[in-house]
Amino acid sequence: MKTTELQSIKQRYNIVGNCEALNRALDVALQVAPTDLSVLIVGESGVGKEIIPRVIHDNSPRRREKYFAINCGSIPEGTIDSELFGHVKGSFTGAINDSQGYFGVANKGTLFLDEVGELPMATQARLLRVLENGEYIPVGGTEIRKTDVRIVAATNVNIRQAISEGRFREDLYYRLNQVPIQMPPLRERGEDIVLLFRLFAMQMAEKYRMDKVVLTDDAKLLLMRYKWPGNVRQLKNITEQISILSTERQITPEILARFIPQDQESTQLATIHSEGEHSFENEREILYKILFELRSNVNDMRREMSTLKKQMEDVQVNKPAQQPQFPSTQLAPIQPISTPSLVDAEAEEYVEPEMESLNLSDLGRQMLEKALERNGGNRKKAAQELGISDRTLYRRLKQYGLDK
Repeated sequence: MKTTELQSIKQRYNIVGNCEALNRALDVALQVAPTDLSVLIVGESGVGKEIIPRVIHDNSPRRREKYFAINCGSIPEGTIDSELFGHVKGSFTGAINDSQGYFGVANKGTLFLDEVGELPMATQARLLRVLENGEYIPVGGTEIRKTDVRIVAATNVNIRQAISEGRFREDLYYRLNQVPIQMPPLRERGEDIVLLFRLFAMQMAEKYRMDKVVLTDDAKLLLMRYKWPGNVRQLKNITEQISILSTERQITPEILARFIPQDQESTQLATIHSEGEHSFENEREILYKILFELRSNVNDMRREMSTLKKQMEDVQVNKPAQQPQFPSTQLAPIQPISTPSLVDAEAEEYVEPEMESLNLSDLGRQMLEKALERNGGNRKKAAQELGISDRTLYRRLKQYGLDK
């Protein structure tokens, strides 16, 4: 794209910045706009993903038709199908009239599905059908309806990881991802950070009729070194705070440091993992599960040792004919064993050990909580995921005080 065209687009949509990644995203958006290909915009929260679908719609043949931006994460799971695909009268409580849904109302236009990674699995199946053949059935209806809608989706989650965890359909991902657009995080945009600060400061000065705050050279360097986990949204908030709360209009690094969070949590990067990148969160989940299974195996082994000890005692007391039968592959006959690990095994009702050396109590509790959360509180499904019986799960819940 020519530089003049690019600058024209930026002025039209009030886009500030000259970094190569941002220019590339805008270039791809303009190239794909005349087509009907689905677009998936990927980027961290707060990077300005909502600008791209607007650019695509306004430069497409559908620009005179309707445009709807829908935040999939803000619609309750119980009503999202009705919101998107409509419903027929009487299909559920409160359905007093027929509804076309967004796909019906936006026919011939464009739908922007923000946070598409938050869609329930059942809704994902409906969306896939619409993308493939333009057909959908409203909630409670039996009649197939047709629609011609351009889909632009966006997400800030790692879709590939969501697919591996069973939270997102792989076929839907490839259908949405016909043309991917990557929005760069603010920390990678270099001097764009200073330009954005200047814009927000000027807007505040004009709105509240005050002197504009200006950064010193050292303050600019500090601004560009910060990690900006909240991206452009966070920069805007901090600029507004400085404009209102700072008595000085010349902002030095010392003044700027008072408004930029310094704790470790606020500087933690909210990274989007690319394909093949290490996911330490996923490794932690695997470690929890291994340790949880190890604890169960140790408990089972202690129970078996207790049973074996009782059998040894019966062998000593009873006649030889009453000795327990062992498989032919096992060495015979077994003599009483005085190994400390067997002698010390408890013959009474088994009591679970603390296992403080492995610190499994806290890990086991975290693993249970995460499994229940992923399965919507369904204990049976949580037990299946952990590879334990329902009875063992209930005992763990009671042990950790989670059976309330």
